[in-house]
Amino acid sequence: MLFFRACGAIGVALLFLVWRSGCASDAPRMLAPHPPLGWNSFQSYGVYLNDTAAHANLDALAQLLAPHGYNYFVVDNGWFGEYKLQPGTLYPAEKHASDVHLNEHGFFLPSKTYFPNGFDALIRKCHERGLKFGVHLMRGIPRKAYELNLPIQGTAYTARDIADTQNVCTWCRYNYGVDMCKPGAQEWYDGLIRHLSEMGVDFIKYDDIVPYPEEVAAVTRAIAKCGRPMVLSLSPGDTVPCDSEALNAFRGAQMLRVTSDIWDDMHGINLCFKAWRKWGALASPNFWIDMDMIPFGQLQMMSPATPHFDMSAVRLAGKGTRRLSAFSRAQMETFITLRALSASPLMVGGDLPTLDSFSLCLLTHPEMLACNQNGVSATLVYERDAIEIWRVASRDNPVKGWLGVFNRSGHEKAFSLSVDMLGLPTDTATPPMVSLRGIWHAQNDTLHVTPIPLQIPDHGVRFFSYTLNESTSPPK
Repeated sequence: MLFFRACGAIGVALLFLVWRSGCASDAPRMLAPHPPLGWNSFQSYGVYLNDTAAHANLDALAQLLAPHGYNYFVVDNGWFGEYKLQPGTLYPAEKHASDVHLNEHGFFLPSKTYFPNGFDALIRKCHERGLKFGVHLMRGIPRKAYELNLPIQGTAYTARDIADTQNVCTWCRYNYGVDMCKPGAQEWYDGLIRHLSEMGVDFIKYDDIVPYPEEVAAVTRAIAKCGRPMVLSLSPGDTVPCDSEALNAFRGAQMLRVTSDIWDDMHGINLCFKAWRKWGALASPNFWIDMDMIPFGQLQMMSPATPHFDMSAVRLAGKGTRRLSAFSRAQMETFITLRALSASPLMVGGDLPTLDSFSLCLLTHPEMLACNQNGVSATLVYERDAIEIWRVASRDNPVKGWLGVFNRSGHEKAFSLSVDMLGLPTDTATPPMVSLRGIWHAQNDTLHVTPIPLQIPDHGVRFFSYTLNESTSPPK
């Protein structure tokens, strides 16, 4: 893992130097020097976002989060689906759409059901406000394009010439895979990405693709050709191969999902801790380890648990019915602290127009954002009796940094924090002196010879910024 991290960091540095020197104008751009920040529609609207809700969330993103650096507005799966609806409502009557909207080359177009006026106004507003627009795609070529045997743009081939009808997604049946050994396969991806570029897309979340590195490589080649900077996010995260060949393909993207879908429960938090241990060391500028969205605020807006909504008619995408995030406040603090210290991209999943003040405070706290945008994943420096301490130094000032003391148990714990638990190197025989400033809770202390007491709620955290005194050697 350390080898891959070192290689990735060296590669990024070399690309930057070449770009600055002007010796290679076609060198890949550094599209994500820091973990991307934004909003994704899946946790709040499933695969059923509609035009009115999209504009409302875009307005809220611009007002509430953009001043703090959040700038990606991402429409998740289903934006092309012609859904059957429950009578007299915009609520879906089917999990995935029975029909999809395509152009003559098989490229997806916005749903006439949910986006009757297309994406033009939405994308224009997004760009006018200095934000970037993203969409979700499924790997491969639409089954409808295969059934209609639509032509591959700019070639003599058709959808049936390149479709891989055996390697298909098991949970979403919109597409067949693409056989990259077939003539016309790369041209399919070239045309699709060019189509999105012409629409004004700045970000692509590509799903069901990590088990197929050859298709990842096809997408990255297509993005390089299209002439428009596009951040590429790869999903899903529970089937990520970690061999060197796959990682080389993945590094053509800016984000790599390393968890399955994360929701507002302890299972999701535990999955993130597990992924952090496995993947954290690979994070580097322009290649971020993504732990999925942030389930704060109102979730599952299109699945209301009311007598007027027939939940027996269909099992909808997502988890559960409409609700405020089920996290306790302690769990929310743990969740966002983990994301900050791991340098994971921050993609808010809840409904933004109804976002509660506590969630907004966590998401926009300047110290949390500084830790996240520092762009270095913290190291586990202490683990005992369900207490974990993760620490990271500032990239710009190594005598400063952040640490999280996590209580992974299901009950409140009293804990004595001592300086030797922080993994700080020192050139002196006496313990280093460390000034701590509480981020979520006002607990400011100087840690030196005497431990300081902490009271940590079940599944909670104490999150600190720290400063080393002058006699302490900076961390390495």
